Amino acid sequence: MYGLLNNKKGIIFGALNDRSIAWKVAQRAHEEGASIVLTNTPVSLRLGQIQSLAEACSAKVVAADATNMDDLARLVDESTEYFGGKIDFVLHSIGMSPNIRKSIPYEDTNYTFFQKTLDISAISFHKVMNVLYNRDVMARGGSIVALTYIAGERAFPGYGDMADAKAMLESVARNFGLKFARKCGVRVNTVSQSPTLTTAGEGVAGMSEMYRYADRFSPLGNASAEDCADYVVSLFSDLTRKVTMQNLYHDGGFSATGLTEEVLEAFSRGV
Repeated sequence: MYGLLNNKKGIIFGALNDRSIAWKVAQRAHEEGASIVLTNTPVSLRLGQIQSLAEACSAKVVAADATNMDDLARLVDESTEYFGGKIDFVLHSIGMSPNIRKSIPYEDTNYTFFQKTLDISAISFHKVMNVLYNRDVMARGGSIVALTYIAGERAFPGYGDMADAKAMLESVARNFGLKFARKCGVRVNTVSQSPTLTTAGEGVAGMSEMYRYADRFSPLGNASAEDCADYVVSLFSDLTRKVTMQNLYHDGGFSATGLTEEVLEAFSRGV
């Protein structure tokens, strides 16, 4: 451990169980010296295992629906009171698609569900930053990170309307990032992670195949949830204080690879 987050305080959205990336980030942030508030919806808190994480990380748990502005205001107020000051970092690790959960194909999208997908998976990020910005609770030079996936830029079968949500999420990061940088030097970035076998990720049709494909296609192989946690902690730290408004790929080189020798060899064999 390097003490990268000594004396820093942050809110982590979305930890559900020990397979969650947010869970791993909370563990690493605690190991690096941070004080943490964990938050999720009341239903998720009942169904998940967040209390055990809170005990391990000496963290406070606050129930909040990230799509509800009143909940977010209460979360921020309770967090700043708990911390005794401003917030240094925030992780947005939230995503859900009713269309995907109900196996509705993209071309038959239920638009009421689609609106819920966007509200939960992308607009909630805008709402979180709206509250943080207008209540002026972020410490100067702080860091806000949201998790995304390359399907926001490329078409992937099975990812459905979540791909549209991720594209919106990345746009929100850029536009609010400009505001935050000018106001108080706060960084806003998204991390485009490898396919990861989380509870939420496994709801995507063909996720196991996507995972295997990306692992073979990426020069370094897939980045694990633990790897992602290490990267996110570096973005929370002062080591990346000039990095903002970026979509940062954390995918073993998948996003930069056009073709590999293994793929060429497979095609030469007619595979």
